[in-house]
Amino acid sequence: MSTLNSYLGEKRQAIASRKSRIAAGDGVPMTLTARVRAEGRSGIRRIRIRDFQLISDSQADFAGYDLGPSSPELQLGVLGSCLTHTFLIQAAILGLSLDSLEVEITGIMDPRAGSPGFEGVPIYPHEIRYAAFIDSSAAPDEIRALREAVERNCPILNLLRQPQAITGEVRLT
Repeated sequence: MSTLNSYLGEKRQAIASRKSRIAAGDGVPMTLTARVRAEGRSGIRRIRIRDFQLISDSQADFAGYDLGPSSPELQLGVLGSCLTHTFLIQAAILGLSLDSLEVEITGIMDPRAGSPGFEGVPIYPHEIRYAAFIDSSAAPDEIRALREAVERNCPILNLLRQPQAITGEVRLT
C-alpha cells in the first residue's frame, strides 16, 4: 500500500469522526481571517493566516524583487491546493485507491489588459484550467465519479465559478 493510500485511510477515519461531531450538533460557522501588510522598501506583502506567514511579491517589471509569488499566482496555487485536498477527501469517501495525485493549474495573465487597444482583455487571471494527474487502480467510471464529486464539493473551485459579493472599506489609522 502506498503512503498516499495509508493517508487516505486516516482521512476516511477523520471524515467519519467529523461527520459524527457535526451530526451531534458540534459544528458552527467560523470566520476565516487573513491579514496582509505591505512592508518597507521592498513593498512585499506579508500574508498572515492563523500562525502562518506567506510572502507575495511582484516581478521587477512591476517594481518588485521577485521574493515570492504574485497574488494571481497565489490564487492559482490556492485553487490547486483546494482541488488536491478535495480529490483526497472524495477519494477517501468513495473508498478509492490513489497511488499518486498532482494537480496543475494554468491561467492567462495579460500585462496589456486595460491598455489602449486591450480594454476588453481581463485584468484578472482567465482561461483557468486544471489537470489532475492520478495514478490509481480505480476503474474509469470511478475516476469520473471522483471528478464529479470534486467539482461539486471543492470550495474554492465553486467560489471562482460562482463569485460572492465582496464589500470593502478603508479605515484610516
